[in-house]
Amino acid sequence: MAIKHSSEINIKVGLDENRVPEALSWSADDGNISDMESKALLLSVWDSNNKDTYKINLWTKEMPVNEMIQFFHQTLTSMAETFEMATGDDKMSATMRDFCDYYAEKMGIKRQ
Repeated sequence: MAIKHSSEINIKVGLDENRVPEALSWSADDGNISDMESKALLLSVWDSNNKDTYKINLWTKEMPVNEMIQFFHQTLTSMAETFEMATGDDKMSATMRDFCDYYAEKMGIKRQ
């Protein structure tokens, strides 16, 4: 398959003397995003040859636990939506959403 267009997403990680993330930012030309600051990121990349997922999970020292709890909830909810779009499996997607509701309840996340 010939590539007609390419796009880059760049992630910058500022580290302290112990190589612990202090700053995160990302840029995406197609989204007009330039050095947007963040406190956490979860990146998963599928390796089709090895049938394995490579992961980068980073958060800064300044990421509060209550925001991490909300970040995970939103990520899990997004994964349920993406799973349904990618597979068409509405039953498993509903099960995943049920877990997201359970997680929100147990973690005390208020609906917005």
